[in-house]
Amino acid sequence: MERIASFTVDHDVLTPGLYLSRRDGQVTTFDLRFKTPNTRDLLTNAELHSVEHVIATFLRNSAHKDAVIYFGPMGCQTGFYFLFDSARLSDAAAIQLLRQVFADAAVYHGAMPGKSARECGNYRNLDVALARKCCDFYHKVIETWTEAQLSYPQA
Repeated sequence: MERIASFTVDHDVLTPGLYLSRRDGQVTTFDLRFKTPNTRDLLTNAELHSVEHVIATFLRNSAHKDAVIYFGPMGCQTGFYFLFDSARLSDAAAIQLLRQVFADAAVYHGAMPGKSARECGNYRNLDVALARKCCDFYHKVIETWTEAQLSYPQA
C-alpha cells in the first residue's frame, strides 16, 4: 500500500506549531500541532473535545466561514486538522484567521458551545475553562507564525 503523507513526517523532530499538511485541489489541510509525540505528551480527551467545540464554533462564525471545510482532532491526540477552501482563503489569511480565533477563544467566557445531550453525544467532558487554557497556549505558539514556517521540520 501507498504510505500516507502524514506518516512521512519525522515525529522525532516535530515541535508544536502550524504546518501545511497537504493540498488536494482547492482543499488545504493545516496541521495544528499542540503536543509532541516524541515526549509522549498527548492532549486529553476533554482538552481535544473542548477545543474542538470552541474553535469550530469560532471558525464557523468568522468572516471566512464559507472557506471553512473542517476543524477537528487528530487521531494521535497531538493536535488538530483545519481544512479550508484555498480559492476563498490564502495560506496567509488562514494563519491570521487561526491567530484570531485562538486569541478570542483564550479569553472566551461564554457558555460552552454544544454542551447538551441533544447537541453532542459526549457533552459531559466539555469544559470551557480547559478550552481557554489550551487555546491560550496555542495562540502563544502561533502568534508570530508566518507562511515561511508552514513546512514540517526536517531531521
